[in-house]
Amino acid sequence: MLRLPVLLLLAVLMPTASQPNTIPADGPAYTSDGQLRYPEHYREWVYLTSGVNMSYNPKAQADGHTMFDNVFVNPSAWRAFQQVGTWPDGTVMVLENRGGESGKSINKHGQTQSVEVMGMEIHVKDARLKGGWGFFEFDNQVSARLTPRPASCYTCHEEHAAVDTTFVQFYPTLVGLAQKKGTLSPAYLKEIATPAAK
Repeated sequence: MLRLPVLLLLAVLMPTASQPNTIPADGPAYTSDGQLRYPEHYREWVYLTSGVNMSYNPKAQADGHTMFDNVFVNPSAWRAFQQVGTWPDGTVMVLENRGGESGKSINKHGQTQSVEVMGMEIHVKDARLKGGWGFFEFDNQVSARLTPRPASCYTCHEEHAAVDTTFVQFYPTLVGLAQKKGTLSPAYLKEIATPAAK
């Protein structure tokens, strides 16, 4: 006789597709005072792209050294993007900076990446953050505080990002998918259609 009430109770308690999404296990984790915890295993996540000496400032000058930017995203966010062409709540994108090195080992031309990480910035999608996204700049391997608005990183991403405040236009394995899914932002589509932007 108790079997039916127990089954009904379990049905109510179990998550369903209609219930709101929760932060995935590989999503952002915070300290008790709201700092983002360093994602120790991000190098095991999905690699999106690398840029070399990138700058969004047209007047930027070379400062005599090379910088590589490597981008990784948590696997659950990658899988969701493959399905719908945009990022779910709980997305964590890591931008890792490494210096360029020449003349290393048998390499005679070009540059390789330094062992040392020169800097790290993390872009998190979390509905609990103002605007739904936040930036965290790490100077250690423990935790980092939220970069407060109105920092330029927020306005730049909101004005120029191809998908959901992220620079998918620089991710060769995703930009075509976003185009097929129809998730490219109107601002980005307008930007690439403007001759002066080319």
